[in-house]
Amino acid sequence: MAVCGSRTSHIGHFVGNIAARRLHYGLAVNNSSLSYNNRSIENVRKANISLRNKGQPHNFMLSQYFRTSGSKRRGHISPYEGFGLEGFRILSLARFSSGTTAPDLSSDNTKGKERAANTVDSSEGKIHLKLNSGSFYLPHPAKAKTGGEDAHFICGPAQAIGVADGVGGWADLGIDAGEYARELMSNCMSVIQEEPKDSIDLIRVLEKAYMRTKARGSSTACVIALTDEGLYAVNLGDSGFMLVRHGSAIFKSPVQQHGFNFPYQLEGSSAGDSPSLAEVFKVKVAPGDVLIAGTDGLFDNLYDADITGVVVHAVEAGLGPQMTAQKIAALAQQRALDPTKPSPFSDAAKEAGFEYHGGKLDDITVVVSYVTNNANP
Repeated sequence: MAVCGSRTSHIGHFVGNIAARRLHYGLAVNNSSLSYNNRSIENVRKANISLRNKGQPHNFMLSQYFRTSGSKRRGHISPYEGFGLEGFRILSLARFSSGTTAPDLSSDNTKGKERAANTVDSSEGKIHLKLNSGSFYLPHPAKAKTGGEDAHFICGPAQAIGVADGVGGWADLGIDAGEYARELMSNCMSVIQEEPKDSIDLIRVLEKAYMRTKARGSSTACVIALTDEGLYAVNLGDSGFMLVRHGSAIFKSPVQQHGFNFPYQLEGSSAGDSPSLAEVFKVKVAPGDVLIAGTDGLFDNLYDADITGVVVHAVEAGLGPQMTAQKIAALAQQRALDPTKPSPFSDAAKEAGFEYHGGKLDDITVVVSYVTNNANP
């Protein structure tokens, strides 16, 4: 069953209308003479979210950031120097708690608690850090009975998290892409636990998990780990993550897409993109940083300033990461249902030549991790 905002797979069959088919096969379309409503855009490609989104701060405080393609991760990596940690204010963070004892490992719709400590360099010397993580998932109302098409995991001992978004276009062939996403994330979690603790390679993790995934379908993937050198992340497609420090969004991973609403995606056939195409990121972190990872249901509906605002208020109120994730997801769904306000998705649609208003109803996965000093309770 076709649903609002279902994404394009590599198979042309999934592209919904004539204009989109022309775009899919690279033929010219005169966008100035075409008009699309929300319904006609449902099956075209996913939105590109510009790094220049509304609310993007200009005062970057990132101490050091490396970015490279996974296929070139041992080649030329260019560092970008930021403002460091001078004048950094450590936010007051509440201990994560829930009504039941959280397991060390969790995947899909469950949540876990991080316990392992890592050492990260900062301007203040060696600081023992850990991720204190929680998650919240809101499936698309039409997909709730099948569990939706998003998946995620939180792995405490490895200090790692991951999110994936199954490509909804497979529903046209009677295939639940959520099964592919869930199996992929489960395999990522398993492979991470097999990795040497002092030399984790997330591209290798993604490649092994991809090879082990046998379900039909395709999915985006974002996997993040806290290492001795900071946050280490790989991202393929338009799921992603952002880092909030001192009330500002200091970094956000860019999307990877072949075209509007057509993300890079892993698929159990030669038609998909290779895990080696994932981008690799290494970002310095410090106590008080807040990591937000999510699927496009989050980033298509909320601007950076929206997410940052929720984080700041949640931290000041002493809320734990799971409750913060819940509040972010709830706001994203509220915007998805509002046809009157602009959204990153509507902005990107207009840039691509489509007439589209409001948010995009979709599965929404949010994983929030507080970067804390392991010496604190």
